Amino acid sequence: MIMKRYLAICAWLAIIGHTAFAQKPDTAQILVHYKFTHVRDTNNRDHPYTENMVLFVGKAASSYKSYDRQLQNALFRRQMQEAINNSADGNIRLDRHITGSGTEYYQFINNRKLVRKEMMMMDTYIIDDVLPAINWLISSDKANFGELHCQKATCHFKGRYYTAWFCADLPVHVGPWKLNGLPGVIVEAYDAKKDIIFKFDRVEKAVLGAPKPIKDRKGRIMPALGDDDDNADPNIIKVPANGIKTTNKELTKLQNAMSKDPNALVQSMKAASQNNGGPQTDISIKTGASPTFNNPIELTEK
Repeated sequence: MIMKRYLAICAWLAIIGHTAFAQKPDTAQILVHYKFTHVRDTNNRDHPYTENMVLFVGKAASSYKSYDRQLQNALFRRQMQEAINNSADGNIRLDRHITGSGTEYYQFINNRKLVRKEMMMMDTYIIDDVLPAINWLISSDKANFGELHCQKATCHFKGRYYTAWFCADLPVHVGPWKLNGLPGVIVEAYDAKKDIIFKFDRVEKAVLGAPKPIKDRKGRIMPALGDDDDNADPNIIKVPANGIKTTNKELTKLQNAMSKDPNALVQSMKAASQNNGGPQTDISIKTGASPTFNNPIELTEK
């Protein structure tokens, strides 16, 4: 029943159509790394959710995604390729423990466009929106973050009061998550209660290079569950062309169905691969337990 409900939702979403964004791809010049902290359960503040995130900054666009997830994907690609190479009959068995966020945010400054990407197993879903206009108050306070000279700004956004530090030497009006609109990249930000923290970790120059695709014994490219960027350079900032355009409401339905049985889709993919003459793959997906969540990052405005 779970799989049937999942496939029905997928079919409905496919009718909506695939994305047809006109944004010109941008190329990341630098990467800003953050230690992201979110107090999801206000009754358990001593154990907030944490994740390493990264902002790819181009000339007029950015993409914000999980750095932990990228490292997991790279490790899984390597393990999967090694398993294929070392298998006597071409069949493989792997366990994959997926943690970290599958959500990415793209900001396109010139078009005032915000795009949210959700990766669920092998499918990519896209929700497009207008880049929010934030009323920042820039102060004269200054501070250094590593070698970056930054200035302070404050605002009220999505139900919270934020403090942000931006670097005018990096003159792109982007930031982590949905934060944007300052005359420089936002390298650190946090709300008044410190429930949400985008803590600056480091900055580095972007190095172009696409990961090697996974290939079976016949040279055919194999999909890696949970990673739609197998053959793409993450430094190229563009919305995936194969993304299925959807809405928040419909995506929530799909997420609820998937959370009940994430391996249902894996078995479906396994059957499809075997029907197409591909190697037999036995890959199980393990996800973390669902945490208590009473403090979303976006609060209802009062």
